[in-house]
Amino acid sequence: MKLFVPLFLVLIACGPAAGSTSFDAAAPIAGDVLITGNKGEDTISLIDLDTGTEHARLETGHQPHEIAISPDGARAAVVAYGGTTIDIIDVAGARRVDRIDLAPNRRPHGLLWLPDNRLVATTEGSDSLTIVDMADRSVTAIATGQEGSHMVAVSVDLARAYVSNMGSGTVSVIDLTAGAKLRDLPAGDTPEGIALSPDGATLWVADRDNALLFAFDTTSFERIAEIGVGNFPIRVAVSPDGATVVTSDYADGSLTLVDAESRAVSRTITVSGSVDAAQVTILFSADGRTVYVAETGRNQIAAVDFDSGEVIRRYDAGEDSDGLAVTTIGGTD
Repeated sequence: MKLFVPLFLVLIACGPAAGSTSFDAAAPIAGDVLITGNKGEDTISLIDLDTGTEHARLETGHQPHEIAISPDGARAAVVAYGGTTIDIIDVAGARRVDRIDLAPNRRPHGLLWLPDNRLVATTEGSDSLTIVDMADRSVTAIATGQEGSHMVAVSVDLARAYVSNMGSGTVSVIDLTAGAKLRDLPAGDTPEGIALSPDGATLWVADRDNALLFAFDTTSFERIAEIGVGNFPIRVAVSPDGATVVTSDYADGSLTLVDAESRAVSRTITVSGSVDAAQVTILFSADGRTVYVAETGRNQIAAVDFDSGEVIRRYDAGEDSDGLAVTTIGGTD
């Protein structure tokens, strides 16, 4: 049976920017930095992970959503879901250094910055996957031929991309080397959250309206598991060690943890326990000990201790904070 949440909460990103406040960092930023896309006010926040202090809040394109970190950790890329651009941010200097226009490709959302210095973004408004080679700023696009191309995952060898298509109930498999779509995998009614196992062997996809998590074998493309999870699973993340798959359950304000080997639910972590928190993006720390959870309705990011399941702190961010990234600036050589 399908499960629903109020439409105004699901579409919270579509509201206009209101009362945005931007300010520059008082000094060059160093240390561990949490970056949030504040889609309700067209800004990003740069937050000190240790103290919770907001170093800076910077203006972006319309409706900033997903964020990706450059291979050297120094820059952040931010999509403008309400437009056609990707902003490039110098994190230490807290300033925008570039804006890349993807037009005629529109409404970029899912975003990855690959180790070979390519940006890969879903462009939902044109039903495509768009690739930017940051070496020469060249832009190419591969049509999915599907509706609602929203999130993307890329294999460890950088040869294949997987795009979840919410409107068509599919996942497109794309050959990044040939620049062509290979096939579409049926993935329920509204596949949105998507993630790959660290070895690339298993693709995890959440069908949000039916509260299901699917596992696909990336060699045979067979669906090898179907697991019931929490209400309205809107994102998926895999722990760095590959042992646990986590869904962000929007309507429950919780996380469902699935054992990757047995493909069974191991436990549930309550974050807010409420749909009012409008919980969306989840992100593991590099060591796997913390899960950062965007509580968009609260303008906060919850930090959850993965072992205990306890919320250990909350960070204040901008309006409708959703997209998340973490990077470390400076440190010991």
